[in-house]
Amino acid sequence: MSSSRNNDEIKARLNLETSHIRWHELQTYYARGHVVRVGSDLDLLEVASELAADNRACFEQWLANGDVGDVSPDMARAWYDRNAELWAVVVAPWVLVQNRSDSPVH
Repeated sequence: MSSSRNNDEIKARLNLETSHIRWHELQTYYARGHVVRVGSDLDLLEVASELAADNRACFEQWLANGDVGDVSPDMARAWYDRNAELWAVVVAPWVLVQNRSDSPVH
């Protein structure tokens, strides 16, 4: 099976598992350090599929650029205060979240 086809299959599966979720429902995962912020300029499914494929080089680049990373305490507080609705997908043990409703806050 080609790498491209395998990546497409991973993306298709992850697409079925992607949904909206309120920040309050993610508090336990955030407290455990399992929430990964994905910048609004990136495709959430692309990031999730690269994580599932263990593409370290890609992730290191996104981390270096600040496109992917931890949810800062200030961002978490802002999301908590308004119980923000985020796009999320699980790539165990991680929960990747993306806020498409406002400008980035780091």
